[in-house]
Order: sequence, then C-alpha cells, then structure tokens
Amino acid sequence: MLAEDGFDALSKVNDYQPNLIFCDILMPRLDGYQTCAIIKRNAKFSSVPVVMLSSKDGVFDKARGRMVGSQDYLTKPFTKDQLLQTVQQFGSAQTGEM
Repeated sequence: MLAEDGFDALSKVNDYQPNLIFCDILMPRLDGYQTCAIIKRNAKFSSVPVVMLSSKDGVFDKARGRMVGSQDYLTKPFTKDQLLQTVQQFGSAQTGEM
C-alpha cells in the first residue's frame, strides 16, 4: 500500500494496521521523521517496525531515524535482495508475535 504524504500514511496505518512500514524521509507536508515519530507515539502501533528510506547515507540521518523510533534504514537505491531481507527480518518478527 502506498501513501501520497505523511498525513496519508498516518491515515492508512490507522485504517489498515500494517505489520511493517517503509517510510521515505522526503515526503510532502509531514516528512518521514515526523511520520515515524507520530506512529511510534501511538501505543497501538508502537511495536510495528518502521524502516526509513532515503537517498542520504549520513550518520546523522541514520541516527535521527533511530531517535524517532525506526528499526532500520535503507539507502536508495537499494537492491531487491536488501528489500526482501528487510521484509524477512522485520515481517517475520511481527508474524511470530501473533
């Protein structure tokens, strides 16, 4: 499922309750850091893994992602294998909790 911006993402997270969220940092209206922080402050979704996506590979960017609650950070362009490995790592953790 795709969202147009941070506000749309929050609405979709609430409506569809995903097991894993990929969040681009550069989004209109609410950026990825703000969106992740809001998701993580909601008790209902605080345990859902959030993986930040960005073309920036700086230490500061990764640290900021961790500060707002993301579990991982993928730098674009990423490979299909990197994406699948992330889904396997964090998606299986969620299904194991059910």
